[in-house]
Formats: sequence, structure tokens, C-alpha cells
Amino acid sequence: MANETEKMIIAGARLLPKDTAIYVGTGMPLLASMLALRTHAPDLLFVYEGGGVGGQPSGRLPIQVSESLTYEDGVIVGSMDYVMSLAQAGWVQYGFLGGAQIDPYGNLNTTVIGDWEKPKVRLPGSGGGADIASLCEKNIVLMRQDRYKFVEHVDFLTSPGYLTGDGAREAAGLPAGSGPYRVITQFGIYGFDDETKRIKLLQLFEGYTLDDIQENSSFPIAVADDWTYVPDPSAEELTGLRALDPDGIVIG
Repeated sequence: MANETEKMIIAGARLLPKDTAIYVGTGMPLLASMLALRTHAPDLLFVYEGGGVGGQPSGRLPIQVSESLTYEDGVIVGSMDYVMSLAQAGWVQYGFLGGAQIDPYGNLNTTVIGDWEKPKVRLPGSGGGADIASLCEKNIVLMRQDRYKFVEHVDFLTSPGYLTGDGAREAAGLPAGSGPYRVITQFGIYGFDDETKRIKLLQLFEGYTLDDIQENSSFPIAVADDWTYVPDPSAEELTGLRALDPDGIVIG
């Protein structure tokens, strides 16, 4: 039986088309991308924030995006500013992101919790998150959900979602048609309403209820009329995922 983390990773892998370029972070995003590559999407092109393009590590998982393992079997060893410029040129369609906080419009905070001058917690900051969130056509967010992470207003806007709603991204000068695509938590998979651009539940993981998603959010979450349960991981998906992380560093 799959655990919560495995279900989240497999759900992320299923969202990737068979041939696209994607910004890959370490941890769950790397596992999701590698699983997609080895199942239904053999032509994925990995772009790492640290500067590697096309790397497909075959040994242990890289512990961060600038590790030399991310260059294995790759096509380019560049710099962070180079790989971020690929999104500006429109060559990277998908991005994986995480966050300490997310608001109803998909805006992410990875900078501080609390007041900027006297924060309760100071976080790593943007890295390439702001570039990816600003310029990729579709961004997938992988994060745990509770009332402290799903908030009405982020304490700091690190990476833009739909800002204040419909048309706000375009008004700010961001590419039309870009933005958050899906949010995956331990409870389910969310999209964004076409008109309001607010987060909306699309699918639940088995074992959770609609009450669970509301109780673990500081704002009300819309629910799609045709919501469904996420299909269980297949034996192939689960075996393939566990082979990628045999020591359970990410999947536990």
C-alpha cells in the first residue's frame, strides 16, 4: 500500500505530458519527474535550477539542485542565470514548486513566516521559484496542507500565482496563459477556477473527505461539481517509484 508521500509523487508524475521541458527540484519533484520519464514520458527534458540540462541521475538521488549528479548523462552544464533564461525565452513549459504558505490564488511564500523585520521563521527565499512561477506555462505545487500553510494571505509573496485574481498576472506584465496549474497535497489534487482563479478541489485521495480539506485550510475551498477520487497507484508506478528511492530518503 502506498503512503501519503508516494501518492503525492505518483500524482505529480501523472500530470506530466510525454514530451515537455520541466524545471526539476530535488526531493518529491525529482522523483515525480524520474517516474514519469521511466513510465509514460520517455522524452522529458529535465532542467535543474543549479545549471544542468538533461541530466538523468542513475545512482542515488541528488540532495540538492546544484549537485554534480544532476549533470549525469546531461547535455549542458550551465549556470543558474542561464537555465532561468530558458523560461524567459519560452522553452520550459512546466515547473515544480513547493512552499511554506499558499493563498487562494496560488501565490507562494518561501521567504519568511511572520513580519519581515522580525520574522518567526526565516526561510530559504526564492532560488529560482519566482522565475519559474512567473514564466512557465504550467506550474505544479507539491506541498503538505494544514491551516498554517493554506492561508488567506501569504506573509511574503515570493512566487506569484494568480496574484489577486483574473487578469492580475497579465496586468503585472507576466505572460498570458501562464500560472499555477495544479496543487497536490496529502488530501487531494487542486486546480484553479477559470473565472475567479481561486483554488478548487478536483480530486480527493481515498480515505479523506471534503470536510478534511476545509478543516485544514484557513480559507474556504471551492469543490468541482464533478470531483472524483484519485485512482490508486498501479503496481508498476509503486514499484518504479520505490526503485528510484530504495533508501526511503524522500518517500519514507
